[in-house]
Amino acid sequence: MIVNNLTLCYQGKVILAPMVRVGTLPMRLLALDYGADIVYCEELIDIKMLQCKRVVNEVLDTIDFVAPNERIIFRTCERERNKVVFQMGSADAERALAVAKLVENDVAGIDVNMGCPKEYSTKGGMGVALLSDPDKIEKILSTLVKGICKPVTCKIRILPSLEDTLNLVKRIERTGVAAIAVHGRKKEERPQHPVHCDIIKAIAEAVSIPIIANGGSHDHIKVYSDLDAFRQVTSASSVMVARAAMWNPSIFRKEGLQPLEKIMQEYIKYAVRYDNHYTNTKYCLCQMLREQLETPQGKKLHAAQSAQEICEAFELGSFYEKITAELAAKGATLQNKAQEEDDQAGDTDVIRMAVKFDKRQYPPQITPKMCLLEWCRKEKLAQPVYETIQRPVDRLFCSVVTVSERKYRSALWDKSKKLAEQAAAIVCLRSLGLPEGKLGDEDPQSPLLHKRKVEERGLWRDQENEETLPGGAPHKKPHLTLGTSSSSCGTPDGP
Repeated sequence: MIVNNLTLCYQGKVILAPMVRVGTLPMRLLALDYGADIVYCEELIDIKMLQCKRVVNEVLDTIDFVAPNERIIFRTCERERNKVVFQMGSADAERALAVAKLVENDVAGIDVNMGCPKEYSTKGGMGVALLSDPDKIEKILSTLVKGICKPVTCKIRILPSLEDTLNLVKRIERTGVAAIAVHGRKKEERPQHPVHCDIIKAIAEAVSIPIIANGGSHDHIKVYSDLDAFRQVTSASSVMVARAAMWNPSIFRKEGLQPLEKIMQEYIKYAVRYDNHYTNTKYCLCQMLREQLETPQGKKLHAAQSAQEICEAFELGSFYEKITAELAAKGATLQNKAQEEDDQAGDTDVIRMAVKFDKRQYPPQITPKMCLLEWCRKEKLAQPVYETIQRPVDRLFCSVVTVSERKYRSALWDKSKKLAEQAAAIVCLRSLGLPEGKLGDEDPQSPLLHKRKVEERGLWRDQENEETLPGGAPHKKPHLTLGTSSSSCGTPDGP
């Protein structure tokens, strides 16, 4: 496994702050283009990340962390590998370490959110809720520092008293973290409240590790030169920018701000190239437009219901068509190559057929897997064993089923593990000349069919015996229905 041993420096840096829904890959790349030294991803919850699988996306040239429902939770690429800090929401040291180990080879650093006051973070004991539990803070940070090779940081808010704040940051420093980002507001304060530059300064003078000043967008940071001014007034090592960068990422550009139209077009281009979901793209563009949302262009953006419509609203329709065609062609080429390699390297002992499972062709509650399992039981054979793999290039699945020491699989790849297993069962049943349970092919003596008919009769009796009481309340007459054993049909298994 390749390990990135480069260490981030937190001295004299300008940094894109973690922002929910904003800090996705297109915004991070755009901030880097305009001069940000370090970029933080949005806060991602530990439990959600631990459900993810790391996938190499060869079409987009990205590393994707994909949830079981196929949603992309975190996407990164080589361009930001030595610049991106992964921020997590966690209230458990072991979960935090597990997440850090999952992503550490694809990011430059790990950060723990201890400053978010929003309910989605605090209700799980995360974010600013951690500030009331210094012991837990120490355990989480110490565990991370000892457990991974990348620098660990945390982002906090100030406490009600200066003394408590200084005691906390000194305790955090002793855990071995590389830096502390300080949002200069208390947990109940919001952007319209003045940032406490004096408190950030006191923190910076009390510890020896870098302090990253945050919270100056409202009153202090309007142009690039303001970044250094904010750093000096807080005596911080670096400056982290949130809303000022969300409104215009060229805040990081030494030569000055770029026109908003240009900024938004560049953002959209990254969003298209990296297949960003259109709702996220739309949200970020709305934050940039702000008071211009009522303009003709703003209204087009508001009405857009796809990435293509967003592009058309900003005169990038031809760009969208070009990039999506290129990505589709690249995907097709990679898929064909993978299929050829799969065919050439295929196990000659595996029986293959080009089949797919179509649920519409089967009666309710009957599937090929159930039919195969029932046949194995009838023949007193070991139950079928399914081995399923996922192809990284397109995240499709293929399953091999072993029955009586013979292997069977479909030559076609499916979009889910369940569909791939059903297809493998079909290949086995057809190879053995057995009924697969399709509509019109049902064996009247099949235990599966018998069970379904008994269940249907029971449902019909329920409906026939239902009475209506005065006032319209339904009431069932008690009746005796023939018992059915769920074990007689094996394990129900849908697609």
